[in-house]
Amino acid sequence: MTLPHLGLGVGENREMQSFISSYGYWALFFVALATSACIPLPSEVAFGFAGALCSAHFVSNTHLNIGAVILWGSVGSLVGSAITYEVGRYAGRAIVDRWGKWILLTHKDLDHAEAWFKKYGTVSVFLGRIVPVIRAVISLPAGLAEMKRGRFLVLSGIGGFLWVTALAYLGRAAGNNWEHVSKTVHTFQLPIIALCVLAVAAFFFYRIRAVRRHQQG
Repeated sequence: MTLPHLGLGVGENREMQSFISSYGYWALFFVALATSACIPLPSEVAFGFAGALCSAHFVSNTHLNIGAVILWGSVGSLVGSAITYEVGRYAGRAIVDRWGKWILLTHKDLDHAEAWFKKYGTVSVFLGRIVPVIRAVISLPAGLAEMKRGRFLVLSGIGGFLWVTALAYLGRAAGNNWEHVSKTVHTFQLPIIALCVLAVAAFFFYRIRAVRRHQQG
């Protein structure tokens, strides 16, 4: 099995489309699982293209069913989220004990995260599952904060279902115009990704200073 390279460039988009054409629903399940487990594959391309393959007007040797696309994508998304959540929940504090100074986390941070998710966890998980980039990592802090498992799974499942459904129907509506729509989606994603990168950089700058103060104190 040849997996698509990470990224969102035109070449990577074509590789992802080839991957979906070759392996169908299993490929969709894998992509959904991976992107919900902190692996940055272009799920927008995968499910948009899968939706296009459901269109009767799309010229292709591969044709998919829209219901099956949504089902496989939603299940894969939920499985990936659950795995990442459990890793955060059961390994989070042990990881902080051993590598906290390297990953810029302390147990005080975990306590703050737990308090945050008790207050705002519902909104954070639901919105996080439908926002590009954030949707790939939101499960980990939810697990670290030990958010209630049942509530997390329900919210993550709903969010993943809405994400997959929206992309699949967008692709099906686009049909033979999928390539144009793909480029448009990519263009609109760039500022979102840039903002996320800036936010991550600002976070690491803040965390380095905070951890140093904690160690000195």
